[in-house]
Amino acid sequence: MWNLAGHSLDIAKLRSASYADARVMHLRQRDLTTKNGEVGTLAQSESIGIGVRVLVDGAWGFSSTDKLTKDGVAACAAAAVKIAKASALAKRGDVVMAPEDAYVDSWQSPFRKDPFAIPLEVQLELLLKADGEMRRVKGVTLTETDLQFRKIESWFASSIGSRIHQNRVISGCGMVATSYQGEEIQKRSYPNSFGGQHALQGYELVEEMDLARHAGRVGEEAVALHSAAQCPRKKGTLILGGSQLGLQIHESVGHPIELDRVLGQEANFAGTSFLTLDKLNTLKYGTEIVNVVADARLEHGPGLGTFAYDDEGVPAQCTDIIKDGQFRGYLSNRETAHLVGLTRSSGTMRTESWNRLPIIRMTNISLKPGTWKEDDLIADTEDGILMDTNRSWSIDDRRYQFQFSTEIGWEIKSGKKVRMLKNPSYSGITTEFWNSCDAICSRDYWTLWGTPNCGKGQPMQTMGTGHGASPARFRNVNIGTAFDDK
Repeated sequence: MWNLAGHSLDIAKLRSASYADARVMHLRQRDLTTKNGEVGTLAQSESIGIGVRVLVDGAWGFSSTDKLTKDGVAACAAAAVKIAKASALAKRGDVVMAPEDAYVDSWQSPFRKDPFAIPLEVQLELLLKADGEMRRVKGVTLTETDLQFRKIESWFASSIGSRIHQNRVISGCGMVATSYQGEEIQKRSYPNSFGGQHALQGYELVEEMDLARHAGRVGEEAVALHSAAQCPRKKGTLILGGSQLGLQIHESVGHPIELDRVLGQEANFAGTSFLTLDKLNTLKYGTEIVNVVADARLEHGPGLGTFAYDDEGVPAQCTDIIKDGQFRGYLSNRETAHLVGLTRSSGTMRTESWNRLPIIRMTNISLKPGTWKEDDLIADTEDGILMDTNRSWSIDDRRYQFQFSTEIGWEIKSGKKVRMLKNPSYSGITTEFWNSCDAICSRDYWTLWGTPNCGKGQPMQTMGTGHGASPARFRNVNIGTAFDDK
């Protein structure tokens, strides 16, 4: 692989590229699902190819191929140069790249059990068992389970001398029980909605989640929601569970800090950003207890945004995004760093595959834990609503006004959870919401949640991101029901 990558760089330089990088990627994936006790999906695929990015006459060019021969990669590099020269004819200014050292390194994400070494029969048996436990619950209409596994091996070479080999193993699992009664639909998911929990781990993650043990409760809660009271409409105190708060971070902090959105260079799929450059170091994003970081380092946790080097060969870093409530940082790359006064990229360039151009993506965007115990937080709440597990979300194309609904809610009165609530939702304005946060639970309740399906770009790239969060409390929030009684 190194010979092929090096050959593509040689061709690019011979054709006048001032900078070039090449990325060979070998991707393996396995997807298994069940539905109502039957196997739904049983798919396994593999892909390998090279993407070559070049800088010629101050403009970018990119090309890719799965023809991994000397002639194939040479033609790919030549095509990238040709595209760059064409792009230079319409450029508004020359690309300026922040300096970066050359690295020669190899990195393997840690895991205990290779999910691709576990027989399919064993994995399907686990899913069917969990599916069966949910179907035992009277009133459950639809049961679904899933397993997802990814192996991503990459060889990155650049004209400054970097040679970086990385191998990442990703696992994910989840289940959902849905109950139909009349025109009403209720559902409960575990360990999270929209595919469950995903992490930079091996099959041990699936074993830790223990789907079958939680399946009965998931089914029972889905059915019980039909008899629960509607969530009241009011302005009041809201406690968000960690998984829902993770999605809140993703939508109202993660996307708006992507610097290409801020600069108007990227608006596909998720829009632009309200965080214009004048807000850096001036905007009060949240209360003083709100601290958010973008951290791709393994020491932060085995998140979907964890790696050793990004796809420009920049080492993983921790960047302050919100510090003591103040807005402090963006997600940048080597091209945009100087536009916000940085001398170095924050290391957030990532690509879905060998045939896609790297773009700025979230790493692990996490809310640092506070000091509260969850029981104490509830006991300290006189009148409030606890919401958990996302059901739907909506946010404007500048990531400023939002509405979320969750699968389940709990009414809190005089410091106690008194009854289950159905169809809970809340809405707000990003900065007002984060400035209403007055309590965050401690590290004991903190989880690095995985979001495997973040879309961005055109053609769209689907990327995994991580969001660490523990339950937190917000005051004076607009609370309402997502669905009215019929």
